[in-house]
Amino acid sequence: MVLAQLGGSISRALAQMSNATVIDEKVLNDCLNEISRALLQADVQFKMVRDMQTNIKRIVNLEALAAGTNKRRIMQQAVFTELCNMLDPGKPSFTPKKGKPSVVMFVGLQGSGKTTTCTKYAYCHQRKGFKPALVCADTFRAGAFDQLKQNATKAKIPFYGSYMESDPVKIAVEGVERFKKENCDLIIVDTSGRHKQEAALFEEMRQVSEATKPDLVIFVMDSSIGQAAFDQAQAFKQSASVGAVIITKMDGHAKGGGALSAVAATKSPVIFIGTGEHIDEFEVFDVKPFVSRLLGMGDWSGFMDKIHEVVPTDQQPELLQKLSEGSFTLRLMYEQFQNILKMGPIGQVFSMLPGFSAELMPKGHEKESQAKIKRYMTMMDSMTDAELDSTNPKLMTESRIIRIARGSGRPVRDVMDMLEEYKRLAKIWGKMKGLKIPKKGEMSALSRNMNVQHMSKVLPPQMLKQIGGMGGLQSLMKQMGSKEMSGMFGGMGGDR
Repeated sequence: MVLAQLGGSISRALAQMSNATVIDEKVLNDCLNEISRALLQADVQFKMVRDMQTNIKRIVNLEALAAGTNKRRIMQQAVFTELCNMLDPGKPSFTPKKGKPSVVMFVGLQGSGKTTTCTKYAYCHQRKGFKPALVCADTFRAGAFDQLKQNATKAKIPFYGSYMESDPVKIAVEGVERFKKENCDLIIVDTSGRHKQEAALFEEMRQVSEATKPDLVIFVMDSSIGQAAFDQAQAFKQSASVGAVIITKMDGHAKGGGALSAVAATKSPVIFIGTGEHIDEFEVFDVKPFVSRLLGMGDWSGFMDKIHEVVPTDQQPELLQKLSEGSFTLRLMYEQFQNILKMGPIGQVFSMLPGFSAELMPKGHEKESQAKIKRYMTMMDSMTDAELDSTNPKLMTESRIIRIARGSGRPVRDVMDMLEEYKRLAKIWGKMKGLKIPKKGEMSALSRNMNVQHMSKVLPPQMLKQIGGMGGLQSLMKQMGSKEMSGMFGGMGGDR
């Protein structure tokens, strides 16, 4: 996954600082230099890295800090805050409203995945109850209309375009007018791919924008673009009033940090990230959970939102009750595997839970991991009700394991692997015992419902130690308040 290496490098730099006996100026500078090096290697713009380093040094003024202050915690908090600031322009983008016609225009470089992203954006809103429509105003690229037509048909979204008309402005205006008459409340206009040196194409983009008067212009940025990201994004901002950014191809192995520069160049928020080629591989972008996951801390609130989105409403209270009780059976593991397979891109789901990601879901092996989950479910299909509902590991005797292996057509070793995975996940699940789980739309309440005891159970031991034990955690919760705790620690829900 793009940025995984960056996150690992930053986490290692913070861990090295935490292992130091005394936090002095040298330790602080070494840590900052490691973080800066990681960001530059990931193609983040030099000026942004330099500004971040300056801001952290200003916040973590070792000489001004009172004796007994937890310098490690202040440093970690400063890094988290600055990474969030780097990605957050401080203003929200335009949000479409159901029933009220909105025009959204997509712009971006050639090959950035703009046409696919248009369909993903439309499909995402269609699932929320909108009535979207797609207009192909790309007359520059051969096959652009065919691609949009194919994508829209697959997603069952109405579309408009022309094989004969060569004027993109005329097509855009006709498409918008037609879909407004049909009471579509989200009209998406796909434009030609651009390059900042191509003045004629930029002029065309301005004309389309003036003719359709879009409520929102979205800049689509390929995550692998590198250091050119800032200049390209700035050129688009000067030609069209870019109000939001979508970063694509976040499932690749490119460095990806350059795409983060687009936020600074356009002073517009990232609203979605594309995590694959399929129509549902599209995530809403939220800064704090993203940085939390970048630093390997997971995204508990995102996982809970996925549960509310995928798990049938009548099953949610029972599931959340079992989660808070900390009891985990093989049947529950089977049900959660079913839900996880429904949740869409499986790597995206597992990255929200620190305990799951590393072992069951190695990076770059999503297909193999998905196949492994399906094998586990086949083995569990050969179990009795008593075996599925038991929480006693001693129940699984050798003869039962051999019977399950024969019944599922799998080697005994595979059954043993599945039982080991069950034990590991049961241990993680047990960490949730006693947590008060919020209802849908109440994720900010999670931190308010967590007292120090609960938080200490959920936090990985190493992180709790870095914060300064129970005393440091209590102080941190008081200082940061519930809102900040929700953002920074809402993502920690597993055993690391």
